[in-house]
Amino acid sequence: MRSSLPFDSGRQWLAARPQVRFGLLALGFYALWVLGYEHGLEPAGHLDDALSANLALVAAGLLRLVGVAAGTDPAGPTTVTMLGQAAVYVGNPCNGLVLYALFAGFVLAYPGSGRRRRWFIPLGLAVIYGINVLRIAALALNHTYWYHTVEFNHHYTFTFVAYGAILVLWHQWVRLHPNPAAVAHG
Repeated sequence: MRSSLPFDSGRQWLAARPQVRFGLLALGFYALWVLGYEHGLEPAGHLDDALSANLALVAAGLLRLVGVAAGTDPAGPTTVTMLGQAAVYVGNPCNGLVLYALFAGFVLAYPGSGRRRRWFIPLGLAVIYGINVLRIAALALNHTYWYHTVEFNHHYTFTFVAYGAILVLWHQWVRLHPNPAAVAHG
């Protein structure tokens, strides 16, 4: 005789409703992110600051790699410089940390195998990181050579590109698992 009958029936109910399961898991991951970030990571600032400084450093390195005189400001390591002048400040709200959490939360909430998650999440995070480095480098070039379009590109063009890339990654994840009910049951 089973002692966990209500738990088993609840589990079966959720397994038969993958959309509800996804919604509850996504909501749970969102709540964990908000609580963990706003009450732990954000006030301390260490992760945000390190990520912002790293992105600025790598974007400046990429620009140097293609022959552009770029660097970071020694007094402000989150600022990319071009031709000795400040070009882009990588602020914590723009460092993409929330995009990493959003992407990983979706993959974790959507049914799928743990084995696939172990390679797909790091791959997706690397793609998002790479897009962010390219975005920062492009904004530095934009600021230096076409200053009048920086605000538009920062707020619209690159936001569209970043979220578009995440949607493509999510689409690939869903294509790997075309029948969520079958994955949830087996």
